Amino acid sequence: MITIIAAVAENNALGKNNKLLWHLPDDFNRFKTLTSNHYIIMGRKTFESFPKPLPNRTHVIISRQKDYAHEGCIVVTSLEEAISSCPKDKENFIIGGGEIYKQSIEFADKIDITKVHHSFEADTFFPELELNLWQLEHNEFHSKDEKHAFDFSFLTYYRK
Repeated sequence: MITIIAAVAENNALGKNNKLLWHLPDDFNRFKTLTSNHYIIMGRKTFESFPKPLPNRTHVIISRQKDYAHEGCIVVTSLEEAISSCPKDKENFIIGGGEIYKQSIEFADKIDITKVHHSFEADTFFPELELNLWQLEHNEFHSKDEKHAFDFSFLTYYRK
């Protein structure tokens, strides 16, 4: 199963200057819980935005740079090659960035979104979902609090 996982603003903003636009500890915890012990597929810039590889996950990095390598990671040159390098009998996660999300939407079986209920100025955006192709199965609202500056919802969609 291919699952896209992303935190997305009301205007589909994902980030600016290769950085996240918000800090939501509950979203980070959900991401960690869902992706731990799985393969995670990402573009090179997304990978390089991390201070170090994320623990307990197999990193599959898509890069156009033929000589790109990182110890302990699988490096490929296309989304198709990334998907084929993952186990077929497990859930595998697409974690960004914007271009990888656009390319992967047609391959996804499931989408886990953290919808941040605010709009942001950004340079990277999540593709518009064609809701007629997706069934919303889970919607869990969270109010802003002392640790979360914005209201947000955890949404899970499955392909119809």
